[in-house]
Amino acid sequence: MELDDIDRKAATALDGYLVRKDLVRTFSRQFPVPTYVVEFLLGRYCASTDQEEINEGLEIVQRQLKSRTVKAGEEELFKARARENGEVKIIDLITARLDTKTDSYIASLPSLRLNDVRISPSLVNEHERMLTGGFYAEVTLNYDAAIAQESNGRPFGVEALREIQLSKRDVLDTLAEARKEFTTQEWKELLLRSTGIEASGLSERQQDAILLRMVPFVERNYNLVELGPRGTGKSHLFQQVSPYAHLISGGKATVAKMFVNNASGQRGLVCQYDVVCFDEVSGISFDQKDGVNIMKGYMESGEFSRGKENIRADGSIVLVGNFDVDVEHQQRIGHLFGPMPPEMKDDTAFMDRIHAFLPGWDVPKISKELLTDHFGLVSDFLSECWSQLRNQSRVSLIQNRVFFGGALSGRDTNAVNKTVSGLLKLLYPGDDEVSDEDIEWAVRIAMEARRRVKEQQKRIGAAEFRNTHFSYVMGADGVEKFVSTPELQSENSIGDDPLEPGQVWTVSPGGGEEHPGLYRIEVNEGPGSGVKVLNKPVPPAFKESIGYAEQNLYARSAQLVGDKDPRHHEFTVQLRAFDASKSGAKLGMASLVALSTALLKKSVRGGLIIVGEINLGGSVEPIHNPVTIAEIAVEKGATALLMPVACRRQLFDLSDDMATKIDIQFYSDARDALLKAVVE
Repeated sequence: MELDDIDRKAATALDGYLVRKDLVRTFSRQFPVPTYVVEFLLGRYCASTDQEEINEGLEIVQRQLKSRTVKAGEEELFKARARENGEVKIIDLITARLDTKTDSYIASLPSLRLNDVRISPSLVNEHERMLTGGFYAEVTLNYDAAIAQESNGRPFGVEALREIQLSKRDVLDTLAEARKEFTTQEWKELLLRSTGIEASGLSERQQDAILLRMVPFVERNYNLVELGPRGTGKSHLFQQVSPYAHLISGGKATVAKMFVNNASGQRGLVCQYDVVCFDEVSGISFDQKDGVNIMKGYMESGEFSRGKENIRADGSIVLVGNFDVDVEHQQRIGHLFGPMPPEMKDDTAFMDRIHAFLPGWDVPKISKELLTDHFGLVSDFLSECWSQLRNQSRVSLIQNRVFFGGALSGRDTNAVNKTVSGLLKLLYPGDDEVSDEDIEWAVRIAMEARRRVKEQQKRIGAAEFRNTHFSYVMGADGVEKFVSTPELQSENSIGDDPLEPGQVWTVSPGGGEEHPGLYRIEVNEGPGSGVKVLNKPVPPAFKESIGYAEQNLYARSAQLVGDKDPRHHEFTVQLRAFDASKSGAKLGMASLVALSTALLKKSVRGGLIIVGEINLGGSVEPIHNPVTIAEIAVEKGATALLMPVACRRQLFDLSDDMATKIDIQFYSDARDALLKAVVE
């Protein structure tokens, strides 16, 4: 393996906490234990960059795993060893339960198929997690021949056990200190390598999706849904990487196991683990009718009641499942929560409690090429740091730096805040200065993941979720930016979302040889003066229209842009044609609105097409074919059309069907058009 910059920085900053991830894979397939167990041993004996030390360590790990893990068919061999030698050491998942007949605890060791192993109450009290789902440990198992001869005797007993977890608690400072040595991108790559993935083969969007998967580990009471194709490693992270996560594979979930056992008072999984993940969520059902309601209450407040007592817990809930169809098809036939169980999939109140919908279709299928051979953090060190990060919050970092738009309800804001806080904890485990760029990165991911939930609620037809145009402003005098979910629209269609300032959809009426056609005008402004069209060559008809727009902007700047002086700004314009027509004829009004909104830093309403030509004197020219233009607007997916008031009479010929599909509004002059075009 060739060491790269990240490996070298990690080796100096995190000495003793690294493991080569390709070594982990060689062992994890050979022995029946999760990855973090193998890494625990590798971290103990192979945390070095020196190949000789690694080789020595590998022999020890190989020996220990061989002598202490029980493969199928070897159960009797290990039991015989315990009888001959008095005791045997094994690595196994240990669970315990209370046997009320004998008023004693008994443990189970699945790999030896033993369900009645003696264990002292003090060991059970010290490690309560063995009562809720168990954990991996190095167990010293003894055998007592005298007890074996009693009737119903239990000859096997747990003499000692050592949890396979980090013994040191003050690890977060080490991680925070090491973070300072890396750039943000390097740190993201190290995190991905720590979960076994090599970032260099992934797009930025794919990396972001995998980082979003990690948020439930660092954020309390965080509810995440991930639905996507099979084979993208959805359950791997929750099963293999952290001993603080518990995976429930499809099937029945009992209220007693999840929350609290009313008979014994024993707290359930959400109290014992940081993350509880439901795998194959479509098959999940609760044993009690009110199971989903208890879960809904817990996802909202982090509390559930047992009799008179209210119990608080901070376990995050993750629901992962598979899509059997592609995303576009799923949206045509229903909504993206379709694969959820019947009692959850159409319940908008349940959806409202989900903080983020991770687009599983953005995560690539895990293949050999995606697995890393570089150094990553040892899982138990990483999961311990993540667990400690849950006690902190990073929401204060965005106060007075980011302002959310009016479309976000209280729950939306809470969801976005939690996701941003989690992402920033992953990037900055210490209290470092966070750049605006990283904050904006987190805000955009958080808003998109929450908006995806809101869009599905809107599809189910709930009127209260109509406004989904999520936006934010960075800094007090920043530009309002809108965040959309890519699966809802393609770049080249008219979506419902407001466009960036300076962008306008328009239709040229055509004429002569040319048919009408759809265009998007995109304007950027900066210091300088004049208007520059970037199209090469500039279509003569469009050059004429943009010239009229420029002169009207200078002549009527007070009415259009207030105290801003457009002569002190340079505008760069690009015309994008979406149909066969390319001349850009008669687009003066749309050009003027684009220039004005670029200067005002305001967005044009989503789904709107603006048509009409303005001449040098400022009067609006009539359009010869408004009915055709209205029909094109409907066909292209627009929801509103803004046209000169002179077209009103000619629109009598528009069919009733077309007239009901689009909201047609009229303007009398340039100022009127601008006021009606921008987002209120």
